[in-house]
Amino acid sequence: MRIGIAFDLLPADRAAVGGPDDRFEEFDKPETVAAIADVIRGEGHDVSLLGDGPEFLRKVLDDPPDFVFNIAEGQGVGRCREARVPAVLEMLGIPYSGSDPLTLSAALDKDVAKRLVSACGVNVPEGILLSNTMPMDEALDEAARLGRRVGYPLILKPAYEGSSKGIRGRCLADDHFEAEALYRRLREDYEQPVLVERFIAGMEITVGVIGNGDEARSLGMLAILPKEPTDRFVYSLDVKRDWLRRVDYRLLQFSGDTLDGIATQALSAHRALGCRDVARIDFRLKGEALYFIEANPLPGLAPGTSDLVILAEKYGLSHGDLIRRILNTALERVGLLPAGAVAS
Repeated sequence: MRIGIAFDLLPADRAAVGGPDDRFEEFDKPETVAAIADVIRGEGHDVSLLGDGPEFLRKVLDDPPDFVFNIAEGQGVGRCREARVPAVLEMLGIPYSGSDPLTLSAALDKDVAKRLVSACGVNVPEGILLSNTMPMDEALDEAARLGRRVGYPLILKPAYEGSSKGIRGRCLADDHFEAEALYRRLREDYEQPVLVERFIAGMEITVGVIGNGDEARSLGMLAILPKEPTDRFVYSLDVKRDWLRRVDYRLLQFSGDTLDGIATQALSAHRALGCRDVARIDFRLKGEALYFIEANPLPGLAPGTSDLVILAEKYGLSHGDLIRRILNTALERVGLLPAGAVAS
């Protein structure tokens, strides 16, 4: 089979592009694309590297592959940027891995994702969405009202970003003045709405999900713990860039009933958003209350460093095993692999 890989590569000189220094944080290194390509070739497929944007369009029009393994994030700040590659592939009738355009857009818009997941009975932090086009005074008044209603600290984040973009060491506001400063910075730097939420001071948990519909299953779950204990831990971009020194990834040490409950909530979120093939669902656990934070239907797949890869390795799956599981799950879904051929 001829399989193309759709992806975005980190620019060689990110600083020259301008904007915040995390503008391309979601994009992949050449080593990640090469590692995925090697696994797919090892399954006996011919692999072509499609890239993204105009290069991707030219290649799929000139020489369409049989199937596309999609990890393209899309450029810009729009909430539909992750949907562009799947939308083109659907228009051309080329099957692909991962979620469809609607799911990718809904999941990238953190407020929309929260509404959909909340509607199926999963807890979400109370919050508000502040448009980047509303008058500044009106936005700040809305933030102040939220602070009075739910209490401080509040956490502020760009509404349409992944990979913790915009969530830095200083992302918690302890009063209205700090919330104002954070909102002004995020609104200017990221050119999109800002989500303001009650900060859940609890354990950061991430759950891997593989599969589709009622057949989807939890791949496993990890606690992401600060090496220096604090009740104000945020899994921020600064922490992720320095994860070896600053966090521990541990299997959850809970009763079977508790683990089953977390898995059930993750699968509910997966289905509510319409995720396909693979996703990573992030939660906060405070006491016995579990709160959905966000879903990642295009989780990072960098060997040894991406959260889903670390999670899989904790459960005995190598990077190659994980890529094969995702690939074969997608191929089975589109009818290019016999039903039941994917290892459990």
